[in-house]
Amino acid sequence: MKKQKYRSLAYAVAIAVGCTAVPGTSWAAEAAAQPASSSAAPAAAETAAEATAAPVAGKAAETAATAETKAAAATDTSASAQADAAATSTVDERTLNWGKTRPQETVIADSMKQYEGQTVVETVFDGTSALTEGTAKAAISMKAGDMFTVKALEADRDKIYNTGYFYDLYPSFEKVPEGVVVTYHVLENPVLKGVNISGNTVESTETLQGLITMKTGEILNSRELNKDVTAIQEQYRRDGYILAKITDMNIDKNGVLSLKVNEGILEGYKVKGNTKTKERVILREMRQKPGEPFNSKLARRSMQRVYNLGFFEDVNIKMNPGVDPNAVVMELDVTEKRTGSFGIGAGYSSEDGVVGMVSIGDTNFRGTGDAISLSYETSGDDTDAHGYTFSYRRPWLDSKETVGTFRIYNRTYEYDDYDESGDLKETYMRKYSGGELTFGRPVSEYSTNYLTLRNRKDSYVKHVDDGNLGDRSTPAYEGWRRDNFGTTRSVTFEHVTDTRDNVYNPMSGSRLSLSGEFAGFGGDFDFQKYTVDGQRYIRAGRSQVFALRARYGVGTGDISEFNQYRIGGQGSLRGYREDQFRGDREFLGTVEYRFPVVKKVQGALFTDWGGAWDSGLTPDDLHASVGVGISLTTPIGPLRFDYGWGEDGGRVHFNVGSTF
Repeated sequence: MKKQKYRSLAYAVAIAVGCTAVPGTSWAAEAAAQPASSSAAPAAAETAAEATAAPVAGKAAETAATAETKAAAATDTSASAQADAAATSTVDERTLNWGKTRPQETVIADSMKQYEGQTVVETVFDGTSALTEGTAKAAISMKAGDMFTVKALEADRDKIYNTGYFYDLYPSFEKVPEGVVVTYHVLENPVLKGVNISGNTVESTETLQGLITMKTGEILNSRELNKDVTAIQEQYRRDGYILAKITDMNIDKNGVLSLKVNEGILEGYKVKGNTKTKERVILREMRQKPGEPFNSKLARRSMQRVYNLGFFEDVNIKMNPGVDPNAVVMELDVTEKRTGSFGIGAGYSSEDGVVGMVSIGDTNFRGTGDAISLSYETSGDDTDAHGYTFSYRRPWLDSKETVGTFRIYNRTYEYDDYDESGDLKETYMRKYSGGELTFGRPVSEYSTNYLTLRNRKDSYVKHVDDGNLGDRSTPAYEGWRRDNFGTTRSVTFEHVTDTRDNVYNPMSGSRLSLSGEFAGFGGDFDFQKYTVDGQRYIRAGRSQVFALRARYGVGTGDISEFNQYRIGGQGSLRGYREDQFRGDREFLGTVEYRFPVVKKVQGALFTDWGGAWDSGLTPDDLHASVGVGISLTTPIGPLRFDYGWGEDGGRVHFNVGSTF
């Protein structure tokens, strides 16, 4: 047994600094309470260089959860060097005198062998105080009357050492007629007079001091010291700073213990795999700046934000060791997918004749992250179906992440107007024209405020086909046309809090929207609409999820039919016609169970409940449906097919893009 084993205070330091995490692929690690070695630094670099995070592709939520549970372990600090430093720091007259008289371990080992098998007459402690002597005596197993063995003595030395009160200890032996007297010579740890903490920037000194359980005025206990060091490092880990560790610890001759924290720095970023997307588009989604303490929660959020851009099939991350000790470089390896689209088509109808359509768009225009879309259709005759829709979205107008969206439209198309029973009222050509301007600005990591300005004109163009109301282009329906067609000028304020792990296929989290639309401002309609819309996602097993939705809206004032709430069809109440129910009030509720079928194919079972009505806070009639659905992940985005059974039978619904 080596002499250094009993330098308990020194090795408390070694144990403490060994409870660390180092650059790895994951961001949540359990503390590894084991001593480090002098070879730890190259090992840490090698470990970090080889490890990679799981791909994000189509399952960002799963990737984030997996990354959260993997451990990054090792240390770049030599434990032996730390121990020597701590031992040196505690050298005073007491320890100097102790070192002059302490025998070598080889001498002790040779001496004890001659007493093997003899009777222990007495066990004596030299150098203990009243507190430590009682603790030491209670710790040993070989006592007066027992047979002396080298193995038992070594075990008792460990037990005394493990009480945590002693800097060093060694035994001596006295032969007497009855057997042997064993004396344990001990050097107590110094009395703790105070604790200083330095190097902390993200955790307050007050918080860390509150984790210290050691009491001043009492003998320093290395076990308690190790517990306090572990508590400090665990505090950092709970807050996401998994690289943080105590890198230096010493106690001066006045009994003041100094703890120095190295919080672990994010040294920089490296981006790979982007051929179209500009690097700045990816890096602006990072939630940490180089030079800041590395935070696993922010790293995970950064990964989610990059994937939620919708530009990439896969997003892999890798944590590489930095130039400085306990620093990392975050490497992002992305696999781009096609973001541009072009479509052209033609058809024929007896009403419109030949109808042609062309559309073009890109959600990552020229790799800038901007989104642009243009569609145009025509049937030849200016009074028939024709028109265009154009939109442009810029997600970063300024450094405050302000998003701006501009949309203009001028479109005439054939509209089938149904009543609540699903019967056709009339088919007519409808025209809408105008534009919208939306600005959004985050107020926190997960919350954003939006402002939308809308100027839109709806027009009744001409009658096409009779329903149960006949031709409403006649003078008899002039009042109806005046009340429901005209210019709407409104301002909408919306607050959105979105904590979904993946906006395209959420497995956990929620989205809550609160909005108010105010119309007037010289338009033909004067009304207010207040809407709350909430979605919640609960993981059930590894790949299943329950998706819940509830929406409630109240409108007041002069609301036209096309400004009323609309319920029915894909995206709302499946199993019914599109916009079958309309009113100044609305309610919609959905419970959906989603499960994987095969790769990139997901099934769903759902039930929808909803209705629209004109007055009162509760609906006069609540409509319900049940159904099944299937969604496909394709290069152009998610495709969703639903079949819902409502009160009047079943109906098929189709949607391109994500649902709720």
